[in-house]
Amino acid sequence: MVLDVMYLLLMLPGLAVMLWAQHKVRQAYNAYRRVPNWAGITGAQAARLILDGQGLYDVPVEVTAGQLTDHYDPRHRVLRLSPEVYRQPSVAALGIAAHEAGHAIQHARAYAPLQVRSALVPLAGVGSNLGFVLIITGLVLQTLELAWAGVGFFAFATLLALVTLPVEFDASWRAQKALARMGLVTGSEAQGVSQVLNAAAWTYVAGFAISVLQLLYWISVVGSARRSTA
Repeated sequence: MVLDVMYLLLMLPGLAVMLWAQHKVRQAYNAYRRVPNWAGITGAQAARLILDGQGLYDVPVEVTAGQLTDHYDPRHRVLRLSPEVYRQPSVAALGIAAHEAGHAIQHARAYAPLQVRSALVPLAGVGSNLGFVLIITGLVLQTLELAWAGVGFFAFATLLALVTLPVEFDASWRAQKALARMGLVTGSEAQGVSQVLNAAAWTYVAGFAISVLQLLYWISVVGSARRSTA
């Protein structure tokens, strides 16, 4: 019970930041999703222009279901946009589409943090699940070496969240630079794009904070078990 209370106390700040960040994303997106861009181009058209401008003619731009489900798939080299971003000529659509195009550019230029993140994704997924099992098993059997091994596996998720930060910030920087260079946004539209992308960036910061807090929790749990058996 004490551990559960400790978990809540540790996680509440991170969860509060995540909820705030998600609210900021929705707020910024809703503020600019109905504002048409002066060029009158959709998110799909903007992504296509940016990709072609970088010589990435072989990267297709596809529509995917959902809202704010936009992403670049490095395994299949496909840029996927949510229906509204794909079809609407809004300021928000420009920013989101350009951001995902930024990831495609990173991939094509062998941007090191993106390569590291891609390598960590499967390890982090397995590490989180396996780490939890090892920690619980180690605590139940009082085999602390096994529990600490679980903490080590769990740390892969935290490392992934850390590496994600420069990847996302760099993609936003590339997006804003490309839109300005190609003359696709006015001054006020550039501010709108910046607000949308900056709000989205906070969700990754919050995700990293939550991952760190979870890791600290498990370190504390295993550390306490070690002291009690000493």
